[in-house]
Amino acid sequence: MAEPVEEPSNRPSDPWGRIKNLKSKRNGSNTWQVVAGSAVLGLVVATGAVLAAGPWDNGQRKAERQLAAAADHTGGAHHGRRLPGAPEPAPSAPAVLGALDTTVTRSAPQDPASLRTALAPLIGSPALGTHVAASVIDTATGKQLYGRGAATPMTPASTVKIATAAAALSALGPDHRIATTVRLSEDARTLTLVGGGDPTLTPEALKSLAASAARAVEKADATGVRLTYDTSRYTGPERHPIGKNPNLAPVTALMVDEGRLDDTDRGPATRSEDPAGDAARAFADRLEKAGVKVTGAPREARAPGKARTVATHHSAPLAALVERTLTNSDNDIAEALARQTAIAKGESADFAGARRAVTTELEKLRVPTAGARLADGSGLDREGRVTPALLTTLLARAADPERPGLRPVLTGLPVAGFTGTLSTRYQDGTDTTGATGLIRAKTGTLSGVNALSGTVVDPQGRLLAFAFLAAGSTAPADAEAALDTLAAALTGPGG
Repeated sequence: MAEPVEEPSNRPSDPWGRIKNLKSKRNGSNTWQVVAGSAVLGLVVATGAVLAAGPWDNGQRKAERQLAAAADHTGGAHHGRRLPGAPEPAPSAPAVLGALDTTVTRSAPQDPASLRTALAPLIGSPALGTHVAASVIDTATGKQLYGRGAATPMTPASTVKIATAAAALSALGPDHRIATTVRLSEDARTLTLVGGGDPTLTPEALKSLAASAARAVEKADATGVRLTYDTSRYTGPERHPIGKNPNLAPVTALMVDEGRLDDTDRGPATRSEDPAGDAARAFADRLEKAGVKVTGAPREARAPGKARTVATHHSAPLAALVERTLTNSDNDIAEALARQTAIAKGESADFAGARRAVTTELEKLRVPTAGARLADGSGLDREGRVTPALLTTLLARAADPERPGLRPVLTGLPVAGFTGTLSTRYQDGTDTTGATGLIRAKTGTLSGVNALSGTVVDPQGRLLAFAFLAAGSTAPADAEAALDTLAAALTGPGG
């Protein structure tokens, strides 16, 4: 039986109408919270980085842009494209965006004692199960404001994607793109489709690759070609330790649309048993349509040593892939990010190599890894362990103005009540805390495991990082509500 994991919810069909309704139902400071929170606070960390470290635009995602793109399910592939009707930042933006500007004079840090008082009755909620660990830190100082078993290794579920994303960005940089290539043999008789590990490869990309390859074949005066496909960039077993599961395709260096056999782009789906072979067969069809005669069926083989590259497709920048991973809790991209990190660090591109590479990169970032076991990149493996302190330290690293390349870790976090896996949580009508739009956080859900880790701006205008990991819960919805209340308490009295 497959482990249940969080499923990204459908976005509202009329997102701007929902914003208007939210604003009409609130007044005073709450109206400011919704406007600034949804339209601006989603970008607070990225803009702070610009203020402190100069221009840097990779991977930034405004919450209002994502709402305007409700019908565009790219999950970040078109980041940075301004969409018709997207509003300008709210007038209150400068006051909010100062959270990361080191030149801004901030109020005194929040009193840890008052924070303990606020969280104590909430963290003891029976809905959270039998074991709860937590960490809350001030990202500017690194000081722990609240801790309960902060160094206790716990099953992180999908919150481990924060670690996967940070390691990939650190090892490869936000501008890195994954290449899928086509190589033509020296005798022009064999074309090889070479997978680079991009799970977001699309049918349109195959069409473009085929067109370029067809021109090279024609120039070589070849009358026909054999087609092979190369998946050797990844090694080890393709199947995740949890086995066949609708939440993840076989992990291979070549696939189209994450091996999905329907028109979805997130959440569980029926997956191809042979995504690489399916991609090659689809490519063969595109070649035929481009005028290239393909003899025989595609077969798996490495590209010949003297073959030359005749076509290349690059994925979206790593920053955009990271954002899509975190916003939609995309397991396929998360595992790809872990493998890409392994390749960058000279490790074997399999689950074991990815675990070593990610751990090494986290240590390079001076993150507390004691007791951690990065079993996979997605968090589907229940054997994975991280501490709350590891997650909050990573979030603080991503907020550091000296590390702008890590910023997509923050800008990719779902916005409470608006985007990704938090789109149906904290919504108006169910949010009694007033924290809608003010919290950005990665969710995590497995049977009996619930987690929430992200950032929030406190009443003093300081950016806090938090991680709440719970185990032994029996009612997932109740556990999620309890976690949401804990995070909301960090925004101050009344939300």
